[in-house]
Amino acid sequence: MSLLAPARLRRRAAADRARSDRNPWRSLRYPSMRWWSVANLVSNAGTWMQLTVQNLLVLQVTGSAAVTGLSLAVQAGPGLLLGLFGGAVVDAWPRKLTAAVSQAALGVVAVVTAGLVAFDLLNVPALLLLAAITGVIATVDAPACALLGNDLVYTRDVPSAIALGSAVHSVGRLAGTALAGVAVVLFGTSAAFLVNGLSFAFVAAVIPFLRLVDRERDPDAAPPPSPPAEPAKAAGRAPALAGTSAREGLRFFLRRPRLVALAAITGLSAVFGRNYALTLAVLVTGPLAAGAGSFGTVSTALAVGGIIGALVAGVLQRPSVRLVAAMAGIGALLQVAAGLAPSLALLILLVIPMALVESVSDTAGTTVLQTDPPAHMRGRVLGVWRSLSTGWGLVGPPAMGLLMELAGARAALVLGGLLIAGASAAGLLVHGRRVRYPAVTEAVAPAPAPVAAVAPAA
Repeated sequence: MSLLAPARLRRRAAADRARSDRNPWRSLRYPSMRWWSVANLVSNAGTWMQLTVQNLLVLQVTGSAAVTGLSLAVQAGPGLLLGLFGGAVVDAWPRKLTAAVSQAALGVVAVVTAGLVAFDLLNVPALLLLAAITGVIATVDAPACALLGNDLVYTRDVPSAIALGSAVHSVGRLAGTALAGVAVVLFGTSAAFLVNGLSFAFVAAVIPFLRLVDRERDPDAAPPPSPPAEPAKAAGRAPALAGTSAREGLRFFLRRPRLVALAAITGLSAVFGRNYALTLAVLVTGPLAAGAGSFGTVSTALAVGGIIGALVAGVLQRPSVRLVAAMAGIGALLQVAAGLAPSLALLILLVIPMALVESVSDTAGTTVLQTDPPAHMRGRVLGVWRSLSTGWGLVGPPAMGLLMELAGARAALVLGGLLIAGASAAGLLVHGRRVRYPAVTEAVAPAPAPVAAVAPAA
């Protein structure tokens, strides 16, 4: 028996490690990730405090819904136009320094806004200028902070880190929205902006103490980048940020079939399937003849499903574009069922799994996006993604609104869901054929791949 004991202990240890690898919160084993999560919770709460009162403040200052919409467009515009250049900055400069500076800059903008509001000096030109500055900084801050979080854990734990970030975002949103009302009543509107500024300062203060993992000890880390890509990065040439480096990122993205496929299915889902704040609001208050309070219940169900989805997604270790497509297809079929739901109760039961599969799909897609490219290209890839996501974020609501005007809320949900499900099924079918018959594909067309790869550069 004593000779078998070590074997049993080894098997037990292996089983314990396997369970640990499936733990959705395994990224919290890293001390720096724990600090980063606390900082993100504080930052998200502050951000949602500001967002809760921001649109009302803008409407109060401008007195015009059109100008309010313009301010939102001005803030989103840099993400559409300058996302790739922001990603190039993230690739060129040290991650921690970039994230700390961008967080501090956003904090300064929030504090300045708080001061202008407190002294009644905020006018339309200042408002638009601050919105534009915020949008420009965010083009650097978003990819820098996303990649910094991943740099704190080993590659296999990145899905857990992303899922944890999603859960932190949801909790921060609930806390910030609740605290905003209290802060405004007790201290005035400027308090929300001031607290947000202080939350950015807290994150900037935490970042220097974070410890990045040693990728040389990461068993799943990608091989180091090829030597030709390194000199430009090592030299840190400023001109490359505005031209060559950004173009290289775009070319890399377009030549990566996985990333193009991910963008296609995610963009289609974003335009025709994820505008629930619009589509479900119209469905609840229209065909289902319920009130605003009922839509609040539906929104709560969506939030619950998203949190459950974050827990499920945290178990993932090697997400793929196929998983994203499969989840998009399942979510689309649930959307079709929601569009046909005869009662509010059934709709509520459907939106929980809708939000769950959306959360899993988002985590899987984000993991692919942040781990598939080599390390020296990830900022630019996220920059391309920011431009794309801003674009379909601007196109989606008007497109679905027009579709609902022409066909009705139920038909819009059904048609959108069928379109996404069909595209997902087609993509999975094509991928399956390529995997099943790789030799046939190579024998039929060995040469076009290099030609297609060279064409964008010309």
